[in-house]
Amino acid sequence: MKLPAGLGRQILLAMSAITVVAGLIVFFGTYLAYTVMIALYPRLETDSGWLTLTDLAILGIAILLTLPIAVFVALRLARRILQPLETLALSARRIADGDLSARAQPGDRSLGETAELVDDFNTMAQRLQDMAADMALWNATIAHELRTPLTILKGRLQGMIDGVFEPDERSLRGLVLQVDSLARLVEDLRTVTLADSGHLDLRLENVNLAQVVTELAEFAGPDLAAAGFPLRLDLDDVAVRVDATRIRQALLALVTNARRHGARGAITISLSVSERVARLRVADEGPGLSPEMATRVFDPFVRGDPVRAREVGGNGLGLSVVRAIAEAHGGSVRYRAAPGGGALFEMILATAGPPDRQARRDAASPIIIV
Repeated sequence: MKLPAGLGRQILLAMSAITVVAGLIVFFGTYLAYTVMIALYPRLETDSGWLTLTDLAILGIAILLTLPIAVFVALRLARRILQPLETLALSARRIADGDLSARAQPGDRSLGETAELVDDFNTMAQRLQDMAADMALWNATIAHELRTPLTILKGRLQGMIDGVFEPDERSLRGLVLQVDSLARLVEDLRTVTLADSGHLDLRLENVNLAQVVTELAEFAGPDLAAAGFPLRLDLDDVAVRVDATRIRQALLALVTNARRHGARGAITISLSVSERVARLRVADEGPGLSPEMATRVFDPFVRGDPVRAREVGGNGLGLSVVRAIAEAHGGSVRYRAAPGGGALFEMILATAGPPDRQARRDAASPIIIV
């Protein structure tokens, strides 16, 4: 009989050795027990006290009978152990060759640790496949997003070279807008990618969040009001340990999202604090999100109606950036319907305690910027 290789051979030899050793121990142990009994009770002794040929024959026959059983049990055990390990090794080689759909078979689940190992491997393989699919989708989407402004830039510049377009101020401003669009896309991609990998750098300091919101409102308020979106502020006085620049970036993304997708009307920014948790909310006056869209609104490159998305612009990364920044601060962001039927986005951040006295004087009461 040809012995199996590797682990199977080791199991077979180990089981055979155990069988022989166990037989010898039982035999000699029994003989030793009889010797002790004869020493205590001499009347039990009938023959010579040493091994006879009959005893040795009995020992040999017992070993010969038990060895095939041990070999059979060892082969069955080796097959049960090796089958899931072989499928695991085969699947690992297929994944190394680029086939991320390869999965191992757990086989007999009575071998608990082996089955758990196979399950963990399959979970890891599924995550690798999902990551590869997400990466492919990201690459395709990024290429699509970059293609439009690059095509416009190339066409306009080539037209200027060929004399089709005059390089006047209006044309150059249009090209600058396309460059700005590319810069925003690159920065948004950088923010989301760094946050997902846990490498988004933050310059944390205790800031008066109400003051940060007020400053942004003073900067963006006039343009929003001119477009039909007056800002309304309802701010509590609260200090938060955050990166003020990143919070402004997230807040501006929420306000821009409300302007692009909301109906004309007031955009309300509110800030409240309870149980050492600051809640920064941005709400518009409609129409809000559908239930299906509400579950995916923070995913990268997710947009609503395609026609509407083309009209309002944007790259579908604004809310992903908001989530990335909130989570990088140890907080979160969520969506729910506003009381008036619009969309309400809420960032939740841990507070750092009450602001200093000067910050209290600077913080504003409810404000309407029109």
